[in-house]
Amino acid sequence: MSDGLAGVAVKEELNSSVAIADADLEDRKNKLDTMQTLKTAKTKRKNSARSPSARRTKKLKVDEETSKASSLESRSNSTETPSTSAMWEGECKKEENEDDFPCSQSPLKKVKTEMCPQGQPVRFLANADNIKEEVEMNWDIVQVLSERASIELWVCANIIRLFNDDNTIPFIIRYRKELINNLDADSLREVRQTLEELRAVAKKAHSTIQKIKKEGKMSECLLKALLNCKTFEELEHVSAPYKTGSKGTKAQRAKQLGLEGAARTLLENPGELNLLSYIRPNVKGLSTLQDIETGVQHILADMVAKDKDTLDFIRKLCQNRYICIQSSLAKVSSKKVNEKDVDKFQLYQNFSCNIRNIQHHQILAINRGENLKILTVKVNISDGVKNEFCRWCIQNRWRPRGFARPELMKILYDSLDDSFKRLIYPLLCREFRAKLTSDAEKESVMMFGRNLRQLLLTSPVPGRTLMGVDPGYKHGCKLAIISPTSQILHTDVVYLHCGQGFREAEKIKRLLLNFNCSTVVIGNGTACRETEAYFADLIMKNYFAPLDVVYCIVSEAGASIYSVSPEANKEMPGLDPNLRSAVSIARRVQDPLAELVKIEPKHIGVGMYQHDVSQTLLKATLDSVVEECVSFVGVDINICSEVLLRHIAGLNANRAKSIIEWREKNGPFINREQLKKVKGLGPKSFQQCAGFIRVNQDYIRTFCSSQQTESAGEIQGVAVTSSAGVEVTTEKQGKKRSRTAVSVVLKPNPLDQTCIHPESYDIAMRFLSFIGGTLCEIGKPEMQQKINSFLEKEGIEKIAERLQTTVHTLQVIIDGLSQPESFDFRTDFDKPDFKRSIVCLEDLQVGTVLTGKVENATLFGIFVDIGVGRSGLIPIRNVTEAKLSKTKKRRSLGLGPGERVEVRVLNIDIPRSRITLDLIRVL
Repeated sequence: MSDGLAGVAVKEELNSSVAIADADLEDRKNKLDTMQTLKTAKTKRKNSARSPSARRTKKLKVDEETSKASSLESRSNSTETPSTSAMWEGECKKEENEDDFPCSQSPLKKVKTEMCPQGQPVRFLANADNIKEEVEMNWDIVQVLSERASIELWVCANIIRLFNDDNTIPFIIRYRKELINNLDADSLREVRQTLEELRAVAKKAHSTIQKIKKEGKMSECLLKALLNCKTFEELEHVSAPYKTGSKGTKAQRAKQLGLEGAARTLLENPGELNLLSYIRPNVKGLSTLQDIETGVQHILADMVAKDKDTLDFIRKLCQNRYICIQSSLAKVSSKKVNEKDVDKFQLYQNFSCNIRNIQHHQILAINRGENLKILTVKVNISDGVKNEFCRWCIQNRWRPRGFARPELMKILYDSLDDSFKRLIYPLLCREFRAKLTSDAEKESVMMFGRNLRQLLLTSPVPGRTLMGVDPGYKHGCKLAIISPTSQILHTDVVYLHCGQGFREAEKIKRLLLNFNCSTVVIGNGTACRETEAYFADLIMKNYFAPLDVVYCIVSEAGASIYSVSPEANKEMPGLDPNLRSAVSIARRVQDPLAELVKIEPKHIGVGMYQHDVSQTLLKATLDSVVEECVSFVGVDINICSEVLLRHIAGLNANRAKSIIEWREKNGPFINREQLKKVKGLGPKSFQQCAGFIRVNQDYIRTFCSSQQTESAGEIQGVAVTSSAGVEVTTEKQGKKRSRTAVSVVLKPNPLDQTCIHPESYDIAMRFLSFIGGTLCEIGKPEMQQKINSFLEKEGIEKIAERLQTTVHTLQVIIDGLSQPESFDFRTDFDKPDFKRSIVCLEDLQVGTVLTGKVENATLFGIFVDIGVGRSGLIPIRNVTEAKLSKTKKRRSLGLGPGERVEVRVLNIDIPRSRITLDLIRVL
């Protein structure tokens, strides 16, 4: 890479939907902008020179504009500069090899690079100076975002611009990879969240400024302090004294008595201070010398607690000292508190930990205990910190400017002590607790998102007739048999656990034989263990012969909520809600994604402390994960359900409904271009969703041939790109001469069944002509051979250059052309665990090696179903990177639901039904 640094040319992405200006035009525009900005900066300087008051308030803006102008000027001089915010200086930092990262998290996020490591992204997008925020602050949003997210400046600038243009995460991840330097979806979500936080802080700062201005309390110093705030905590602390409260603070009451002058004199000229002169025998608060000393002390304490330098010093001091968070059993527990709940917090009834070492799940547990009034929590800052703070204040920041008598020094010492205990210490505690809680919540939500992704992308089990069983005792086990195409064939109820098990076995056998069904799916709720034992016993006795029956256990979380939802009522009208849940359980194995999207993500049951975290953040993250999964798997536009369609990037409930209505009215979609005819689907929505929508070619060919035999050329459509194969048949002259109605026959476009975006069709066609391939060969072995031989000969970088596109776009085209017609990337991942026999907890021994399936991943460990009715726990310390599979395509750093693992039993606690496991390897 370093060899080609001398003559770097700016690549422009031709297939990008973003309008990219011509290089010369952009240069001219830059120069004009530069001149304009320099002029405004000069004018402002002249004006500021005239009035000294204006000079102070405008100085900051002028400096900003001048710096922008100078950077623009320097940029206009060199048109060939790559589009990173940093210039190309020296050699690029060497990246670690991709193979060293067994997980999909990109190494590029870990290593901060000085420049764009893989060629240059689109120049227009990476220009950070063009980013204008609605609310201006004293800090640059790109710079702060880069520091917080540990991502390069040019990437942050691109991300902001992409989100400003309403691009969705799945679209950016697949079709704009070069602009975000290969970041994964989780990292991009994190950046978006940080960006939203920073914007919210800026918005709140400006509304606070307006309020304080209305009250006439605004000063230049306060304005600067507010515009410098980067977090809500900072903003709260700066603006707190100016809030209109019903009861004034101790310092405010002392100021009303006229003691502020005495406090200032004590610091500035202590020799002249005579406190006795302030005594007013008839005035409350001024009647004795003691009252006056207390009042002065309160004013000084308030001044210390609100001084920026003092607070910066104490925060820095705390960073290097031992500060611990402690929790203990509340002395007066509420009468409503349940004894069982108290037992749950046994670990935290006498708990102490350094705030730098405390785990996220421990913070969430402590917070929950505190909210339930079971625990009391405090942050412990050592006396050493307080003593050092007071010493620094006396010697440096709050040292009187002259000799102070011992009684005055005593007031000052008492003020510092009071300020620390009453004002600064509570502020620090709030800041520490807020930061710890915020980080723990974010980590919990990210973990939930990773688990959900893992579950949604579980490999489907197509082509089987399945029997879903919703277990139960008194009300029986609900059965539902579904066809390989998810149609309900039969529903029934059997009473297996009421002494009628033998009689019901005959009924089950008859159903399985009638429908040729050899796979039973059992929900993991009430009576699951007994139902599993019942089926395992019959299978072991070979009762269902000649069928070789197997069963699997599946999570039924959310099934009961879904069964009574309007969605289920619409889909299965007239069916009993209990039987609907059996249908849902079976479909969860057949196509997990299509079934689980019907349920609100937080009801799927793969989270941790989900009710204790920010519900807004949780919902946004989970909805984004669902959108990402559905989009990347893709949907067949002509057979998918409305529920699945609304989760595609760029679509929502209304647009999905419009697409289904159009399909019902006009028949199936022949190609992607027809989507533009759907009401409410604008160019932006089409751009975002088109690449994730598939048009099955076999289905369309069958439909088209049947249509042509009935009446050729009746399908009305729109003119599409040359590669879409449109034949113009007739041209009718309309009533108005200027308008010409074109009647066309739409031909299917084989590219519509791939992940290639319509904006790249021209490049795909040119690439096909390079390799000598045709559209008919898409997904066939001969296409793969042609692509491989061409890549070996030319190399992907050279081909991308010849096609005037980026390597990432070309890679998407290659993938789209190589993948078989019915390709589903979920087949790389884990299938359900089909079993024939059962194991009991009592059968286990320490040291036994078992295989199991991950049920849930939390911040403290991994829960694994090892088939004994209770999940075992692998403590997080036993999950090391060495044990995680490097060859397997991983979706996250940790293990997630559905993955199969080999484990060793470390400990069995039968009375408490607890099993501790050690991870051997991931299967």
